[in-house]
Amino acid sequence: MKVDGRVCHDLLTQKITQKLGFSEEKDYAQWKQELNAKFRELMGFDQIEANAVEKPELVIEAEVQKDGYKQIRCLFDSEVDATVVFYILIPDDLKKGEKRPMVITLQGHSTGVHNSLGEPHEDDDAEYALAEGKFAVQSVKEGYITVAIENRGMGERSASCEYDENGKKTRNVYQGGKPSCYYEQMTGVLMARPILAERCFDTSKTIDMMLKHYGDIIDEKKIVITGNSVGGTVAYYMACYDERIALAVPSCAFCPYPESILRVYHCSCNYIPFAFKWWDMQDLSVLIAPRRLVLVNGEQDPSLLADGVRRGYETVKKVYKKAGVPENCKSIIHEDGDCWRVDIIWPTIKEELAKIK
Repeated sequence: MKVDGRVCHDLLTQKITQKLGFSEEKDYAQWKQELNAKFRELMGFDQIEANAVEKPELVIEAEVQKDGYKQIRCLFDSEVDATVVFYILIPDDLKKGEKRPMVITLQGHSTGVHNSLGEPHEDDDAEYALAEGKFAVQSVKEGYITVAIENRGMGERSASCEYDENGKKTRNVYQGGKPSCYYEQMTGVLMARPILAERCFDTSKTIDMMLKHYGDIIDEKKIVITGNSVGGTVAYYMACYDERIALAVPSCAFCPYPESILRVYHCSCNYIPFAFKWWDMQDLSVLIAPRRLVLVNGEQDPSLLADGVRRGYETVKKVYKKAGVPENCKSIIHEDGDCWRVDIIWPTIKEELAKIK
């Protein structure tokens, strides 16, 4: 008898029908309302929001003049004792009284947000030393007000061990080779608030801070979110959570669960407990519609199978057709794998923003 530990779950994924999955027969408005309620429940947004700092204060730690733009390092507490680290990049050619689109850029798994700024700190940052990894720098060079956020559980915000005054380890949260956010994801899951929801919440609160302190230079109708890999994943779910996102461009992130996180290993931060019982990733596009959504994927991505992306996008198209705006969604599958394609992302954002009046 052959023993294979994968078969049971593989077969179950084929048998499960999502209770709140897309159907042509469902009343669109009612389905959207029900799915949004379940999305908020499983993401734990109510309890995260209940722990929010009522009047967060923005702390500006440093302002540095760069080549063609100013870079500002900021901090604030989104939740009690949860400090958000983010950077604002403002183009030098911004004229007095002028408002521009704001682009939020999110890194994937890496040593931290400094990579988006083009400031490698370690040998492991070598791949980001190339132009392709400098998401925030690319954005500000395109002329946008840019925000680069340190995702919870990464870089400066990753977990660390605790030691007493004698150097003895008193609390071990070493990742053991796992991605830096593993510990925070699993503790969050025990409290029914996955780190993906916390990242969305932090990003939403960062928009609050930007509009409060820099609203005079931001075109509120043109707030964009983008990112690669898990940064793209946050971008997708963030657009589901916060309706102020006018355009979401997740890169190497969108794919139905059976062809992605239910098929091959992914970091635990991609998982939402019990989600597959209720929805698949493409169903959630109803929480983004009618706002603009461009899905960028790689044909050779081994973690997000292109055939799955195509299958999921068929549902997205039906959702946007139901919303009355079939032209507001798009899927781009390039020939590479899990990578950030500068030549695709920025022309696409420019093209889509031009359509927003």
